[in-house]
Amino acid sequence: KRAIGKAAAQLCRNGESVIIDGGSTTLQMCPGLNDLSLQVLTNSIHIVSALLPQRKTSIMMPAGTLFREQNIILSPYEDDGMSRYRASRMFMGAAAVGHHGVMQTDVLLVHAERRLIGLADELVLLVDSSKFEAQTGHLVCEIEDVAVLITDDGISDAVAATIEKCVGRLSVVPRDEDQ
Repeated sequence: KRAIGKAAAQLCRNGESVIIDGGSTTLQMCPGLNDLSLQVLTNSIHIVSALLPQRKTSIMMPAGTLFREQNIILSPYEDDGMSRYRASRMFMGAAAVGHHGVMQTDVLLVHAERRLIGLADELVLLVDSSKFEAQTGHLVCEIEDVAVLITDDGISDAVAATIEKCVGRLSVVPRDEDQ
């Protein structure tokens, strides 16, 4: 997850506006963003905590209610401060990825992620190779909606070939040995 997060952070450019969805893999991006003067929109308390020490990073959060189990802030209202935000890309993880699309197990996450995807020019999916084995959950988006998919070299050649046909770009990184 660390190698995937590092590769994702390298896609960010100085001064850019991005969305970082919560998750253990997207959290691994945060150390690589320190010097970039980014504007980051996130609904994840964990992402906020990781970015807080970065003085050059501007952090924005939606208004709403804290859902402790998921460590995210969600609002049932359309006017939660996010509707006018635009980002060049959104970084997101998933519980599963397959022929059905990108999936999550939590319906609250699905709702939040669908809203956030609509605010970004492109979607970058960060998933370790184990996510291609599980095929259950609630559909967040079609796999064709993913501009860049970053995973580790545990992905099988057959799955990689299938994914390459569907996404804009597949990036496979070597796994960290000390994960």
